[in-house]
Amino acid sequence: MKSLSINRRIKSVLGSSTLAITARAKELKAQGKDVVNFAAGEPDFDTPDTIKQAAVEAMNNGQTKYTPSIGMPALREQIVKKFKEDNGLDYKPSQVAVSCGAKHSLFSIIQVLVDEGEEVIIPAPYWVSYPEMVKIAGGASKIVQTGPDTEFKLTADLLEKNISEKTKILILNSPSNPTGMLYTKEELAPLAEICVKNGIYIISDEIYEKLIYDTDTYTSIASLGKDIYDLTITVNGISKAYSMTGWRIGYCAGSEEIIGYIKKLQDHSTSCPSSISQHAALQALKEPESKVKEMRDIFKERRQIITSAIDNIPEISYIMPQGAFYLFADFSKLGESFAIAKEIIDQKYVAIIPGEGFGAPGFMRLSFATSAERIQEGINRISDWVSQQK
Repeated sequence: MKSLSINRRIKSVLGSSTLAITARAKELKAQGKDVVNFAAGEPDFDTPDTIKQAAVEAMNNGQTKYTPSIGMPALREQIVKKFKEDNGLDYKPSQVAVSCGAKHSLFSIIQVLVDEGEEVIIPAPYWVSYPEMVKIAGGASKIVQTGPDTEFKLTADLLEKNISEKTKILILNSPSNPTGMLYTKEELAPLAEICVKNGIYIISDEIYEKLIYDTDTYTSIASLGKDIYDLTITVNGISKAYSMTGWRIGYCAGSEEIIGYIKKLQDHSTSCPSSISQHAALQALKEPESKVKEMRDIFKERRQIITSAIDNIPEISYIMPQGAFYLFADFSKLGESFAIAKEIIDQKYVAIIPGEGFGAPGFMRLSFATSAERIQEGINRISDWVSQQK
């Protein structure tokens, strides 16, 4: 029998560390263990009933067929309205593509824009999938390390030092997964200026936009002027703000030319996102802002609970997250993070994500998308584990 030959790009792709830990947590839970899950990358709240009802009505009305590959017109029009009202961005429906989740949008953009040998600047810590998507496109990731001194944010100086003649794209994620850091308008402006000067595209991943805690002001980099608007592809979705991760609807907006190529890619890959989910997404984007704020306020309370508990463990430090629902904590005084994560889940039944997958060895990502009681229980167990290392 002829030996199996696998595409070299796919062979080079690393598995997801977040999914691996989550799988281990599920395995232990199935064995009857009392697992505290700090690995979750999704809100623990249910999808609002009004959104679920919109999906039921769509099914009852026979809205179960194919839609255009980049989404039904009514949904794209609602997304245009959202961008205008929330972000001060003027797009036309022809500049919007709906996808099977924000991850799918990111994948499609990278496949369309990145060619063999071109470089994508990715500030670290980064979301685990960015470099792997670039690999699949045949590009090269230029990882730019940031640290606590810059609040894990890319600076103009760092950006300029890492631009080469091969640089095609900068990926920005604000608020960030895994750090929870939020870029201000003042921090984005010099980055935009450099990208305009060098003709660098920006993929602005704004999926956690609605979950920010210390300000009501959110700035999309594309709103800072026409030149940067023309170079930016803005990515968002319904998963985090409306607790709809399993519905798999994301979207992006950019130039008509780029969106046209994304349409071609989706024509020949996914055909279209789920029609039923699109109707639910349409309702989600019409929901009162108060519902999102209720969830955000609960996350803010949980942020205080988890940071206050961690404050009692001197071996662990962190920078207060400004958005999303993650605490990115420095465990480097305790050893190698993969080994630590394995010991903590196997001995204490607490699931945390090691920082290596985010380009930040020595750190851990702890999601506070779980109840206050479980947060306290989980940190108590981690504290016990730390005490046993002395």
